[in-house]
This record gives sequence, structure tokens and C-alpha cells, in this order.
Amino acid sequence: MPRVPGGIDGVGDYALTLAAKLMDKFGCGTVFVTPDASSPSVIRGFDVLPIDRLPAAAERADPIILHYVNYGYQKRGVPFRLLSILGKLRQQHGGSLLTIFHELYASGPPWSSAFWLQPLQIHLAKSIARLPCECIVSSENFVRELRRFIPDARVHLHPVPSGLGEPSLSHAQIANRDPHRWVIVGGTRLSERSLRALSVVIRGIPDSIAPRTLLVLGGHENPTTRSLLVDLPIEYDYRPGIALAEASEILSSCSFAWFDYFHRPDIETAVILKSSAFASACAHGVIPVFPHSGSTISVKGDHLPGPFFVSRGEKDVPSLSNRAAISQSIYDWYQRHASSDLLVNGVAEALGLSERR
Repeated sequence: MPRVPGGIDGVGDYALTLAAKLMDKFGCGTVFVTPDASSPSVIRGFDVLPIDRLPAAAERADPIILHYVNYGYQKRGVPFRLLSILGKLRQQHGGSLLTIFHELYASGPPWSSAFWLQPLQIHLAKSIARLPCECIVSSENFVRELRRFIPDARVHLHPVPSGLGEPSLSHAQIANRDPHRWVIVGGTRLSERSLRALSVVIRGIPDSIAPRTLLVLGGHENPTTRSLLVDLPIEYDYRPGIALAEASEILSSCSFAWFDYFHRPDIETAVILKSSAFASACAHGVIPVFPHSGSTISVKGDHLPGPFFVSRGEKDVPSLSNRAAISQSIYDWYQRHASSDLLVNGVAEALGLSERR
């Protein structure tokens, strides 16, 4: 793990959800090891150890699951030390290894380090995929990219599940919502970026669904976010550090979620399937809306409704009359392709685990 799991934190939410499901369904315990921990601790009943405890933990662990986030392990996204540690573990302990690629490499303009370091980041992703392991990625884009690097890689596709629960919602609970209740959910930086983008286009959203109340959930306390909210011409409720159950309850009351997830508008929109915040919206029947148009989001040819967007020059959003049907379709699509049960079953199949009776 790159960081100590816990809170509304994409990779941490994913890892904790997976660990809980593995325990409940397969009786498989999890110990987290992370360079972010200075001493042993316990999070939601799971041990969390510093990185120097990894060799000892690996001796009693089979399989090993690697959550690969290159910038999570090294500030420039080139964690060569991680590759060295993995290589030694494979030599000393063998056993099964599953690598979950939350990202492969970064891209950016020529003045950014991501531009110059991309070849090294690709080299590291290739090297880790070449280890005798199974791989999981979150979108068909990543499947194609990883197989371009390593044609014979053993790659499985599983979109990231919700980090805020997966409530069972009736059609009435989805249909009978206030169409003017919007939400921004995610970490500190995502929330701030999304709020900036929304403030630019908020007056261009059709009156029939325009936000009158905005909920901002997750991340850490951020003075910039608070100042941006003050300037909006609507009611707002800012909840940094919100408990997961409370966030789920609020999401279940919202109609639209606003996401400014991408740094560049030319990235394929399906990459959003690596976001647990996006998955959380879908799992609660909340319609995601972006600040620019995008490409189709699909799994196995099954298209998610949208993508919907509002920009300065144009927009494509649901009407008031079809809002409920689209919300229901998004909720159903999530159950077919992105639920945590589907993920844990895929992980178990990749690792040869047997379900607990």
C-alpha cells in the first residue's frame, strides 16, 4: 500500500473494501504494509505495518497483493526501490502475486517532470507486469495499454468499486430525489478542482436541474474550498472528513455529481473507472457530470449512460423528465460491472482462492 488506508481516499478505500470482502467471503485475512506508516497500527480490524516489516510479513503471507500507484511510492513516480523489493520477495518467498494497477504512467506537458520521466515510468510498469503475477486494471483502455507493453500479460478487468458502500436502493428511492441536489465527492485536491470548474459553468446548467444545494464530501479541511463555496450563488454544505456511512446516506439523496477528474480533456473518459469517488456516485444512482465532453464509458460493450457535461460553450445533460430513468440505468450498470462482489470474485479466481463454506 502507498499510504495508510482509511477515510475517503481512493486506493485506501479500494484496499479496505477488498480486504473486508476477502475475509467475509473467503476467510482470507489481510495485513497492510506501507511506507507511510511509522509504526504498527490497526485500521478497521486490519494490521498496518511499516515497510521495514515487509520481509517478515511476506514470510507468512500468501498471496501478496500489490496496489501499484507509482506516485504513491515515489514523488516522481519512479519507485525503483519498490521493484527491487518485489524482486527479492519473489526470489525468497515465491507464492502468488497479484498486482492491481491503479495507474500505469503519467503524462503531461514538456515543462512537467511527468513528460520527461514517462519512459522510466513505463519501464517500471513493464518490469512489474513481467514478474510472475496476475494483473488487474480498471478499464479497457488500461487492458490495451498493458498488453501493448507485455502481450502475454495475464490481465483481468475490474472497474474500481465504490469506497462509500453499495446500498440496496429501490426504484422509488432513486426516482424520488430532488433534481436540484448536487454533490462533489472525493479527496481534497479533486474537490477543490471540481469546485473551481463548477463555479465557471454553474449558470449554464438548465434551470430544471440546476444546483440549489451543493454537498462537498471528503478530503481534508481546505480553506480554499471554503472560500470558493462562499462565492457560489447557492446553498452548500461542506463535510471534510465525513464518516463513510454518513457520506453514503447523503449520496443516496443526491441527483447529480460534478467531477473535474482529468487534467486534460483529451484523455479517454473511461479512465474515470479507476476513481472510487466516481464509482461511489454510480453505486448510489447519482448521475456524474463533467466540465467537458468525453468518450464512451463501457465494459464489454455495455455503455454507461453519458458521459454528461456542461462547458462554457455547450452542454449535454439529462432533462428533468428522464433524470430518474438515467439514474436507475447508472445504478444497474454499476451492479453488472463494478460492484465489490464482482471484484472480490475476480481476485479470488485469479489467486485460486476457495469460497468459505
